[in-house]
Amino acid sequence: MTVVEPFGLSVRDQALEADVQAGLAAVEEGLLEATKSDVPFITEAAQHLVRAGGKRFRPLLVMLAAQFGDPYSPGVVPSAVVVELTHLATLYHDDVMDEADVRRGVASANARWGNSVAVLTGDFLFARASHILADLGPEAVRIQAEAFERLVTGQILETAGPRDGQDTIDHYLDVLAGKTGSLVAVACRFGAMMSGAQESVVNILTQYGERLGTAFQLADDVLDIASDSHESGKTPGTDLREGIATLPVLHLRALAEGESGTAEDRALCELLAGDLTDDARHAEALTKLRAHPALEQARRDTVRYAEQARALLAPLAQCPAKAALEGLCDAVVHRAG
Repeated sequence: MTVVEPFGLSVRDQALEADVQAGLAAVEEGLLEATKSDVPFITEAAQHLVRAGGKRFRPLLVMLAAQFGDPYSPGVVPSAVVVELTHLATLYHDDVMDEADVRRGVASANARWGNSVAVLTGDFLFARASHILADLGPEAVRIQAEAFERLVTGQILETAGPRDGQDTIDHYLDVLAGKTGSLVAVACRFGAMMSGAQESVVNILTQYGERLGTAFQLADDVLDIASDSHESGKTPGTDLREGIATLPVLHLRALAEGESGTAEDRALCELLAGDLTDDARHAEALTKLRAHPALEQARRDTVRYAEQARALLAPLAQCPAKAALEGLCDAVVHRAG
């Protein structure tokens, strides 16, 4: 049995699969309801990315974490809607910052309606998430506010770049922990907390979520270099072409600048720093980076985060939900090759 794609999460427990599928269906209904407005244009813009689909990775984690308490508790589904609304809102804003034209296979909101509408639509989604949060209690509001602060801080750190003397890889991992790990951690925390799980379980799942979220992003970094378009679902080397320095590139630069750096390392750095909108240069850069030890180092880092996430689950009693969470760690390792 498979619960959710594209992770290929295999669940051999019918009751868990039924609970998760029912929960995700309820979340989908909640997302559509939360994005409705009396103004038809706002509804259209707010539902643009909801209807485009997506992994629903964060709601999935809410549902799995809720299995450690009462998965039918009334706060579980609304908290999953809050987390996904927050994630969607950040996508509207990210696309403006990145000047992206496409998101989830459709025209981005900024490409379709302009930057102002995209930014305001993201703000609208944040407002709707806050409205739902108010019914979940002050503790939920505080947790979400702290996570949102970390998320924004991560984005600002990415924009500002590393401090003088700060290791660029450490900076990059800090950015990912804020931009990605924080909200994935909240998904696990909300699921466990809203279900009434023990505080020790809530803490374990929160830490698990942060490491898993970072691992999934690092796996995407590896996939952008290592996979073909069929495997990854996107054009290989997209980040390279856009000049985004992901973990493999940062490892390459660190090697090139170190005492053991070779002329070939430095030449590849120069190639990556050039104009990669040229197809021939882009193909050359991609081929050389695929063969470089920096890619393998990034792969090892990805697996390390996934293994840390899995190890955190050790104190939890064995159950189908724990097996599913462990399966997500395995999925990261598989994605990273």
